[in-house]
Amino acid sequence: MDVARLCHGLLLMLSCWGTAAATAVPGCKIRITAKGLELVKQEGLRFVEQELQNITLRDLHGKEGHFHYNISNYDVGSINTSAEGVNIHTVLELSKDGAGRLKISNLRCNASIARMHAGFSGTLRKVYQFLGTFITTGMRYLLNQQICPVLNHAGLVLLNSVLDTVPVRTQMDEHIGIDYSLLRDPIVSADALDMDFKGTFFPLEDSNETLPNRGTELHIQESERMVYLAVSEHFFDSALFAYYQAGVLSMELAGAQVPKDVEVLLRATFFGSILMMKPSVVDAPLMLTLKVSAPPRCVIKASGTFVLVTATLDLFLAPLEEPLIQLSSMTMESQLSAKVALHKKALQMLLDLRRFRIYSNQSALESLALIPLQGPLKTLLQLSVVPIINERTKKGVQVPLPEGMDFTKEVVTNHQGYLTIGADLHFSKGLKEVIEKYRTATRS
Repeated sequence: MDVARLCHGLLLMLSCWGTAAATAVPGCKIRITAKGLELVKQEGLRFVEQELQNITLRDLHGKEGHFHYNISNYDVGSINTSAEGVNIHTVLELSKDGAGRLKISNLRCNASIARMHAGFSGTLRKVYQFLGTFITTGMRYLLNQQICPVLNHAGLVLLNSVLDTVPVRTQMDEHIGIDYSLLRDPIVSADALDMDFKGTFFPLEDSNETLPNRGTELHIQESERMVYLAVSEHFFDSALFAYYQAGVLSMELAGAQVPKDVEVLLRATFFGSILMMKPSVVDAPLMLTLKVSAPPRCVIKASGTFVLVTATLDLFLAPLEEPLIQLSSMTMESQLSAKVALHKKALQMLLDLRRFRIYSNQSALESLALIPLQGPLKTLLQLSVVPIINERTKKGVQVPLPEGMDFTKEVVTNHQGYLTIGADLHFSKGLKEVIEKYRTATRS
C-alpha cells in the first residue's frame, strides 16, 4: 500500500470537505445592527448590575497596632460604602457549539476598584472609623477578587442558559421540523453581528430527506433597523418539499362539500359519461380528490413572492357502499401570491390564488370541454381549499431568537431569490426573568 498516496488522498478529501463546509449557503440569516447591539448591551448591563448586587463580603479581620478587629454579620450597625474608579472590562467570545447553537465560549474579564469610602454606624462606630482605611482596603481587595468570577458565571452559565432557549432543531407540527443550526461561528464587527443558519425543513418520519440548498448567498445591505432577517427561496422550498415528502399535500371534497353550482357544471360537463352508467349510480354524490403531484416551488422576485403548484384533480362518482367510479383525471397548475409577515417571532405566509388552469390527462378533446370549468374550479379552490391552507400556516415559523426578545415595527423587502425583514428589537422579558423561569423549571 502506498501510504504517502493514501495520506495525500485523505488530506485532499478533508480539504474538499472543509471548503464545502465553509461555503455552505444559509437558508436564513440574521444581522443585528449597531442599534440592536446597543439595546442588547444595555439589557446586558442591567443584568450584570443585578448580579453584582448579589456579591457579599466574608468576615473582615486583622490587626492594627494594639487593636484586633473582626467584622462579621453578628455585629450591630451598618456600613455604607461607595467606590471610585471602578473599571470593569469584559470581552465575550461567541461561537457555535456541537449542536449548532450560539454559545458564549469564553469570557475575558479585568476588574478593579481604585478607592472605597465607608461610613459606619452602630455600637463600635468610632472604632471602625479609626480603622476605616484598613477596612475599606480589605473590602476593595475582596470585591476585586469577586467581580470577575461573578461575571464569568453570569456569562458562561446564566446567559448561555438564555441562549439555550433559541430553537435549533425543533418540531413544527405533527409532520415536519426545522433545522436552525448555525453553519459557522457568528461574525462580529464594530457595527453588526451576523449569524448564518441552515434554515432547512425536514419530514419527521425521515429527517435526512431534505432538499439540498442550491440558492445564492444572502446579502443584507440595510442598517436602519435594529435587526434584519434574510430568508431565501430555499427556506420556503424546503418546507414545501418536507410536506410533500410527508404525504400530506392532498385534500378530498365529497357530497355537500362540493358547492352546488360547481356540481351542476361538473355533471353537465361529464353528462355523456354519466348517462352511459347504470341508473343506480347516476345520482350518486360527486367526490373530488386533489393531490399535489410534485414538490411546490417558491419564487421570490422584487415584484413579489409566489408559490407554484402542480396537482392532480380526480373526479369520481361515490355511490353508497360501492366502489368509486372515476369520471376524469385533470392536471391543475396554479400560481399563488404569498404575503410574508413577521409577528413577534413568528414568520407567517398568507396565500391567495392568482393564476389557474386545468387540462385533461386523458385527451385534448376533454381539455377543451374543461374550459368552462376553469372559473368555477378556481373559485372552489379560492373559497374552500386556500382558507384551509392559511389556517394551517397561521401559527407561523418561529425565528431563532432567545425567549423574551421579540420583533416590532416589521417591514418586508423583496429581492431576487430572497427577502429581508427589517425590525426593531423589544425585550418583553428581562434576562433575569428568563433565567429564573428556566432555573425554576429545572428544579421542579
